[in-house]
Amino acid sequence: MKVIVTDTSVIIDGRITQLIKKGEFKGARVIVPNAVLAELEHQANLGKEIGFAGLAEVRELNELGKQGVIAFQCFGERPTIDEIRGAKLGDIDAKIRDIAKKLRATLITSDKVQNEVAKAEGVDVHYIEVEIIEKELGFKKYFDKDTSSVHLKEGTIPLAKTGRPGSIKLVKLGENKVDKKDLRDMSKEIVEAARRGETNCYIEIDRKGATVVQLNEYRITITNPPFSDGVEITIVRPLVKISLVEYNLSEKLRGRFRERAEGIIICGSPGSGKSTLASALAEYYAKEKNAIVKTLESPRDLQVIDEITQYAPLEGSFEKTSDILLLVRPDYSIYDEIRKTEDFKIFADMRLAGIGMVGVLHANKPIDAVQRFIGRVDLGMIPQIIDTIVFVKNGQVGRVYELEFSVKVPYGMTEQDLARPVIEIVDFESGEAEYEIYKFGDETVVFPIPKNYKVQAKEVVQKLQGIMQSYIKNEFRVESSGGRVILYVNERDVASVIGKKGQNISKIEKKLGARIEVRELK
Repeated sequence: MKVIVTDTSVIIDGRITQLIKKGEFKGARVIVPNAVLAELEHQANLGKEIGFAGLAEVRELNELGKQGVIAFQCFGERPTIDEIRGAKLGDIDAKIRDIAKKLRATLITSDKVQNEVAKAEGVDVHYIEVEIIEKELGFKKYFDKDTSSVHLKEGTIPLAKTGRPGSIKLVKLGENKVDKKDLRDMSKEIVEAARRGETNCYIEIDRKGATVVQLNEYRITITNPPFSDGVEITIVRPLVKISLVEYNLSEKLRGRFRERAEGIIICGSPGSGKSTLASALAEYYAKEKNAIVKTLESPRDLQVIDEITQYAPLEGSFEKTSDILLLVRPDYSIYDEIRKTEDFKIFADMRLAGIGMVGVLHANKPIDAVQRFIGRVDLGMIPQIIDTIVFVKNGQVGRVYELEFSVKVPYGMTEQDLARPVIEIVDFESGEAEYEIYKFGDETVVFPIPKNYKVQAKEVVQKLQGIMQSYIKNEFRVESSGGRVILYVNERDVASVIGKKGQNISKIEKKLGARIEVRELK
């Protein structure tokens, strides 16, 4: 009877049972080391999906043993807690190889390192190459061409969101409630598919009670108690892929993307189409501008061309990823989902290093995107980091703002000695300032400029220009700034415009209903 010993890798990815069912190891004595069971139990106790998937696979091997297809046995000493914790350092793999040597068995593995070490130790090893699964995954039955996400929870009716952004509906998928066992089987299938090394398939996050898997275009979130109050699987996929030319962008905005924009923030509410626009912009830079483009994502779910490399957090940190990116020297980087303070600082550091940055973040209003940088980045640095804010709503580009930096008297203040650095948030299409951001004492003020102020200021400027044309013959200029109207005249006209004790300018101010500041024209 052929004796084989399985390691953790072939248990988790389900390869061993697949091969046995095909008849490859029929009648063999299959040994699952207790070290493998202990490692799987530890992962399951942490709420990690790979632990549950592995234990389900061992259970299936046990059933095959009862049916007489194989002779199944668990064997060996149970590892200590320190050995389990040192699994990533090879402690468990060493115990598995020792069992294979002791029983003079063939070690079955799909782990490249385990294979090489076993060969070096003289262990008879059978390495199972990675192969792409052609099998249709069970969750796909819930999707049709208009489905953007599916929501499955034990004891509830399956739900799906269908339709395009702006017209999304939540619909029931049948009348039968989802069974916990069915969700467990589906989770096992998903984890096995990710572990078998399919192209663009990864286990992105695996923590206690929560696992995030990327299977091609599908982003799958699996949660378990105690993190959630029941087993839940949420599958999301991008419904549409749009090129930048398909967006209804003005020629002015297209020109900004093409020539000036280097620090772009794409913002909007969840499901508004932010990532779709980010993908379109990434491909525009790669194809039309012949630029080197990289992405920073967790999970990696942007739908981009193969020429664009998608980076995940290196050793769990985007800061380490950014160190590598600076060596790679991309022209543009797409930072998907800026949320934590660390994300804002990394975005700022990379932008100041000269890399063109496109950041994606959640915001209900365009101004909220700027406010989320306040406190995380020095106020005076914000205009150097962000130059364009694009607000996405219902899959379309809505408001677009640009940031301007100047030293001036803020709106509503009148004294010249109150001038300070001010960030103006300007509507890109109209050129009108809509917000001012500045320091007032220890506080940061985000002040919305009233719409009626802009109309009144324009009217006063026009009327004052008419008065001055009949009042003085020399050159003059009229401007509005910070709630004041400023009249610039030649030095020899200053006295006559102001008048004795300010009588002339007071009459004009009373007539126009606005304060006028007279300055020398230089």
